[in-house]
Amino acid sequence: MLGSQIRKQALAVVCRNLATMLYSGVPVVRALEVAGRKGGDSLCRDVFTDIADQVRAGEELSDGMARHGRRFPELVIDMVRLSEHSGALPEVLEHLAEHFDNIVALRRKFLSQITWPVIQFVAATGVVSLVIFVLGMLPGGEAVSEITFGLRGAGGAITFLAIVYGTLMMLAGGYLAASSVVTARQIVDRISLSVPVVGKCQRAFAIARFSWAFYLTQQTGMPIRQSLQATFQATGNGAFQAKCESVCRSIEEGDSLTVALADTGLFPQDFLEMVDVGETSGTVPEQLHRLSPRFREEAERALSLLCGAIAWAVWSIVAMFIVFFVFRFFLWYVGQINQALEGLQ
Repeated sequence: MLGSQIRKQALAVVCRNLATMLYSGVPVVRALEVAGRKGGDSLCRDVFTDIADQVRAGEELSDGMARHGRRFPELVIDMVRLSEHSGALPEVLEHLAEHFDNIVALRRKFLSQITWPVIQFVAATGVVSLVIFVLGMLPGGEAVSEITFGLRGAGGAITFLAIVYGTLMMLAGGYLAASSVVTARQIVDRISLSVPVVGKCQRAFAIARFSWAFYLTQQTGMPIRQSLQATFQATGNGAFQAKCESVCRSIEEGDSLTVALADTGLFPQDFLEMVDVGETSGTVPEQLHRLSPRFREEAERALSLLCGAIAWAVWSIVAMFIVFFVFRFFLWYVGQINQALEGLQ
């Protein structure tokens, strides 16, 4: 069954409630029905009710989730499949709930930090469009409209807004379209990793998710290739995902995890040193799990830096709007004076 994914906030609630009820000995079918209703989402309720019916009919929980295709992130289905018979399902669900909670919290933080710059940008474009509109109502507005490249009146205001927001929508749409194609996403993400500030933020989040996912997949006893595939997929970054096969092949040929990760050119030296220490002691998953909060904090700091950079960029664009139109007005005014002087001669 294809469709949009269940909201991350609803998944966090459901995973946490499922873990609590399973720890308490509540039957799986009943736990699924109750947890699905607590998700606070009609899609979530319907999906988990259907999964409960499938489990009641004798199917595995992971198979029930897999039937709903894109409703769940692949990592969730993989984790459930490997843990449901090992007795570690409640613990894995707790980790998944924490993971989704972090995603929701970071998204809210980003939105709160970016809201004011966006309001400023909308206000700036609104003021310019209002000036264009007013020019169409003033006597002699046609002459003054040289300042706005001939745009005046309601039609000119609409044209201006269409150009500005149409360009933004095309850029956003192009990125989303590229993200839906694996090869294109890998190229786009690889390029964005080299962009100052943006690349640092993306890399920090990818490494934080890599550390968390590798620990979790290893705890379930997942084979190394499958573990790495799920781990790289969990990074959510096409550039990292593109290196999964080369890392798996390198390890299968006898290289250490440290060497395999270093060959990708994506991981910083301090991270590789930590992995090397973990390999020496045989505790790589545990080492990454202990350091996961640090990686998450670094990712949050990188997000704050990115939001600051976006805010600076928005303020710069607003300033450019103001300076540009003031300069255009000055040139127009000087031109009017020159024309008046020539008429006196």
